[in-house]
Amino acid sequence: MPPALPVKIKTLKVSNGPNQTIFHPRVVRMANPTLEQRINRAIVQQTQQLIDQQVGNMPSTVAEMLGTFELKNNQRDVLSLSLSNYTYHQQAAHGMTYIKSLTFDLYTGTKSTLKDLFKPGSDYVARLSAMIQKQINEREVPLLNPFTSIQPDQDFYIADKTLVIYFQLYDLTPYVYGFPMFPISVYDIQDIIKEDGPLGRLAQNN
Repeated sequence: MPPALPVKIKTLKVSNGPNQTIFHPRVVRMANPTLEQRINRAIVQQTQQLIDQQVGNMPSTVAEMLGTFELKNNQRDVLSLSLSNYTYHQQAAHGMTYIKSLTFDLYTGTKSTLKDLFKPGSDYVARLSAMIQKQINEREVPLLNPFTSIQPDQDFYIADKTLVIYFQLYDLTPYVYGFPMFPISVYDIQDIIKEDGPLGRLAQNN
């Protein structure tokens, strides 16, 4: 199989009003136009959901909104990116940020959920939760409540040979801590990852 080329990405800028600017990615010139359209639709929908989440949470006026994105992985037919939205409402104590990620398996042309990365029947929730608990203890992460388990559809992104599980502000830790991120090497979970899936491809050394 020939090596998969990175997807071409361009940045779109959308202004929703004064002090409200959203930057989001758009994939371009893909060999499969249907897949290109599907990916771009998913990006636009997720970007809009973040806006709705910010506007819907507070009755006060939006004073500032900034949407940005980060490209986390663009190799071996795996495209993983994070979209963030920071919004400050008038008279609020501080602004609020939400992050959501999208991961696409370009080989199958599908959007990947966390479950899709693992072999059917593997208890990935318990395995990942134990690894995260270990990191919480080692890093002395300050918790609002005791950590018990990740959700089956927990937020994640893929960066090179690493699966990064993360939580929203206030979900696990105080606001000042920022976003709790837990990197897990693909080699530490190699026995349960789907060999022909995104993590399996990234774990290959060739």
